[in-house]
Order: sequence, then structure tokens, then C-alpha cells
Amino acid sequence: MARGVLLGILLGIVLVMVGVYFYFSTGMAPVAVTAPPMPFERKFAHMGLAAYMAKQPHPEPSVPADETNFLAGAQVYEQNCTVCHGRPGEQKTNIAAGMAPPPPQLFKGTGVTDDEPWESYWKVEGGIRMTGMPGFKDKLTETQIWQVTQLVKNADKISGAVKAELTKNALPPPLTTPNPANPATIPTRP
Repeated sequence: MARGVLLGILLGIVLVMVGVYFYFSTGMAPVAVTAPPMPFERKFAHMGLAAYMAKQPHPEPSVPADETNFLAGAQVYEQNCTVCHGRPGEQKTNIAAGMAPPPPQLFKGTGVTDDEPWESYWKVEGGIRMTGMPGFKDKLTETQIWQVTQLVKNADKISGAVKAELTKNALPPPLTTPNPANPATIPTRP
């Protein structure tokens, strides 16, 4: 009896593995950015990220949350983060709008202001696989990572000077190219 149950469990596992392989190998998995997410994609991604983050050390920030570090963090953010995560008061860039999963716009809503600083630190340092979020461990210093972490943690509290630093290199909004398949993009004459 126990042998039959064990055999049934093994057979079930093998069938699931074969089904997943078949799903991907036959092109049934939605891989285009514009395709709907795979079954349980978001659930598994969040579950994996949460489990990984729980195992990481929870260091305290090595820089204080003050104007000097917010300004330095704004410079790091401007050079490395704006193309995906946006600036205060601006629309998503075309790059951000075309990503799946969509990158959080860190100066709209809560962004990551509700995350603990150590969590944002680890995301900036190591990146997040299969999201487009690169790791900056070998590109930025530990101080720079903490400065940008403090900036985004306190994005809802930054001064006008920090907002000015973040928006000084802003480009005009992108032009919309007429798309015959989407009548909303075709300019009309007054």
C-alpha cells in the first residue's frame, strides 16, 4: 500500500515536470512583454523575493537620512534610476512603460517608502532577477547605494532642492508617434 502511494506521488511529480517542460518548450508560455502574465507568475516571484530577502542581513543605514545624503542620492538616482523608476511629477518613460513587470515609480504613491531601508539596499545592490532591475554592487560604492536608498525611503519627505536636483536634467515628454492601429495617437486638426 505504501509503495503504491509513493509510486503515485513520484508519478504525479514527473507528470507536473513534463507538463511544465511541455508548456515552455512548445511556445505556450507568454514571453512577450505585452502578453498576460503566466499562471502564478506574480505569486511565485513575490514569494521567492520575500524568502530570499528574509535570509539577508538587516543592516542599519550607514548614512543618515539628511539633506546632504538626499542630494547625493538624487545624483546617483538621476544617473542610474530615472529611466525606469521616474522623476517626481513626471510620466513613465517609454522604457518603463514597455517593461514587464512594470518598475515601480518611486516618486508616485508609496513607491518604496514603506519598505525598510535594508530591503531597498539589497535590491539596489543585488538587483532582482527577471525584472530588469540590475544589481549595482560593482558599479556604485556602498555609500552611494545607502544614499540612494535613503532618498527613495524618504521620497515623500524630500525638499524642493532635492526635487530640483532630480528634475534638472529632465527631458521634454516623448512625442507620440501616430499609430494607425490606435486612433488616439493620430493628431487631429482643430
